[in-house]
Amino acid sequence: MISTFFHAVFYNPIYNALVALVALVPGADVGIAVIALTILIRLVLLPFSLSAARTQVAMKALEPKLKELKEKHKGDKEKEALETLALYREERVNPFASILTVFIQIPVLLALYWVFLYEPLSAINAARLYAFTPVPHNVSFEFLGLISMAGKSIVLAVLAGLSQFLQAHMALSGTMKPSAGGGMQGDFQKVMGLQLKYVFPFLIGTISYTTSSAIALYFITTNLAGALQERHVRRTILP
Repeated sequence: MISTFFHAVFYNPIYNALVALVALVPGADVGIAVIALTILIRLVLLPFSLSAARTQVAMKALEPKLKELKEKHKGDKEKEALETLALYREERVNPFASILTVFIQIPVLLALYWVFLYEPLSAINAARLYAFTPVPHNVSFEFLGLISMAGKSIVLAVLAGLSQFLQAHMALSGTMKPSAGGGMQGDFQKVMGLQLKYVFPFLIGTISYTTSSAIALYFITTNLAGALQERHVRRTILP
């Protein structure tokens, strides 16, 4: 049931979009189609991402008041919770908004990743195509005539890791900047920040090299798009 829903709502539409883009882009270049589809998906998800960023900024601005409430009602969790909710209503902040946007994005991004991973365009899966989806007659796996999308590329894998580092660095100095205060929460944020900045780039680079150049190009594109989004947030949302 869940698998059928996931394929009908997320996987199949994204696969059809990829096939259609391959048929429409110059030279039926798979690499260009991967970039175009990744950017298209990021643009569709952009309103949700910006909403999550605004919520993170608003929550960070409320940290001093939340700390005051915690100290004021120390030992009375119920009173603290009620006044915290009242503060959220007064400031018109929904603390669950960012979580909701993450849940909306996860299935879309997973479907996008799995399409690139499991659907080799050397053999179009006609069973998944809609009647109106244009089918490419010839497919070029040479991205710009330089890098094969069907094989592995150490260059793209390294760029995927570096782009992940760039995105993490910008996020950790912007919307995801750890709280100034100490304590368990501050320590947790620091540990997560270190993993995001130094462990994730290594994982992304490894995955990119052990799968295919198409996956690497997907990571590079989505990471650069995320970095540009973070720059936009800094200029328009962050105080």
